[in-house]
Amino acid sequence: MNKHSARRLTIGATFATGLAVLAAPASATTGYFANGTSVQSKGMAGAGVAIGTGVMGMASNPAMGTRYGNQADACLSFFMPSRSTTLGGFNVQSNNEFFPVPCGGANFQMNDRSTLGVLMYGNGGMNTEYPINFFGGPAPLGVNLEQLFIQVNYAYEVSDQVSLGFAPIIAAQRFSATGLQPFALMSSNAALLTNNGDDWSYGYGFQIGALIEASETLTFGISYRSRINMQPFGSYAGLFAEAGDFDIPPTATIGLAYTPASRSDLTITAEYQRIFYSQVAAIGNTMAAGGPLGAPNGAGFGWTDMDVFRVGAEWQASPKWTMRAGLSYNTMFTDPSQATFNALAPATPQWHASIGGTMHINDRRELHVAYTHAFDNALAGVLPPPFPPAPISSQMSQHEFSFGMTWKW
Repeated sequence: MNKHSARRLTIGATFATGLAVLAAPASATTGYFANGTSVQSKGMAGAGVAIGTGVMGMASNPAMGTRYGNQADACLSFFMPSRSTTLGGFNVQSNNEFFPVPCGGANFQMNDRSTLGVLMYGNGGMNTEYPINFFGGPAPLGVNLEQLFIQVNYAYEVSDQVSLGFAPIIAAQRFSATGLQPFALMSSNAALLTNNGDDWSYGYGFQIGALIEASETLTFGISYRSRINMQPFGSYAGLFAEAGDFDIPPTATIGLAYTPASRSDLTITAEYQRIFYSQVAAIGNTMAAGGPLGAPNGAGFGWTDMDVFRVGAEWQASPKWTMRAGLSYNTMFTDPSQATFNALAPATPQWHASIGGTMHINDRRELHVAYTHAFDNALAGVLPPPFPPAPISSQMSQHEFSFGMTWKW
C-alpha cells in the first residue's frame, strides 16, 4: 500500500469511527463531560493539556499537534456506570450499565513547523432508564444525551519552545426523554416535553491552545474551547429553557508538566480546568428560576460552574513499557435543592482514580490501556411542590476500561 492510499484509508476509518460514536451513549464523568479523550490521558485521570498523550490528546490542547506528525490513533472505551435513585425509601436502579465508546484521529506533518489533523470523539453525554417511574408517570423514566465532536486541528511551532494550535469543531448531539408526564403542568408546551423520540442538533465552535517549553524540565499548557452553538431541540422545546436550546458550555484548562533533571524517565503533571455549565440556561437555571419548563427563564438542572483538579504521572519503565497513574477531583455540580430534576442526570462523582500503560510494540506501533474508577457519590434533597414532600437521593459510580492503538508512518 502506498503512502497516499494509507492516508485515505486512515481518514476513512476515522470517519467510520465517528459514525459509530453516534450509535453509543458517551460517558459522563466531570458533570456530563468525559474525563479525558485519549487512552493515555485517561490513564492520568484526564490530564493532557501540558503533557503529550498522543494524537487524541489534541482534544485537550490543539498545540500538541506539533509533537505527533504522521500518525493515527484508534481507541475504544467500555464505560460502565451504576445509577440509582431512592425516593421515600424505595430504590430504583437504572438499566443500561455497559456502553462502548469509540474514538479515532490522524495527524499529518505539513512541513517542519506545522501539522494538520482530524479527530472524532464523544465529548460527553448522559443516560438513565429507570424501569419504574418514581414520579408517578408511565415507565420507563429517563433521558439519553450523546455528543459527537469532529475537530480539524492545525498546530504551528512558533519556535523551539512555543507551539500554538487552532481547531474548528463541528458538533452533533442526540437527545430523547421518556416518562416526564408528571411535569406537564410545569411546562410551557406539554406536547414538546417528553416521549418525542430522538431529536438531533448540530452546531459549531472552536478550540485554541498553546504549549510552552519553559526549560528542559518544565512545560506549560493552556487551552480554551468556546461555547458550541447548537440548534435547539425542537421536539423538546417544552423541556429545555429557551425553547429547547442546549448549547455546549465553554471550558478553560491550564497545566504544567515537570520532568526532574535527575529522573528523565519520570514526568509529573498537574492541571486545573473550569467548565462553565452555568452559562447555558437549560443546564444552569434552577428549578426556582421563575418560568415554566421551556420558557426563556424556565426551570433547568441548576448546575453551577465546575472546577476540575488533576494530577498525574508518567514513568518510562523500560524501552518497551510506559506506565501512568492519575487522580482527579471536581467540585459538586449542584446542591440539594436541585435533587429532584437531577435524578434524571445524576452526575454525582467527584473523585476519579486511574492507572494505565503503553506497550511499544516497535517503532511504528503502540498499544495503550487504561482503567478509571469514579467513586460513588450521592445528591440528596426533598421533592418540591407540586409533589408531596419526600426525601429523594440519587447516586452514581463508574468503571471505565479503555484500549487504543497508535500507527506511525
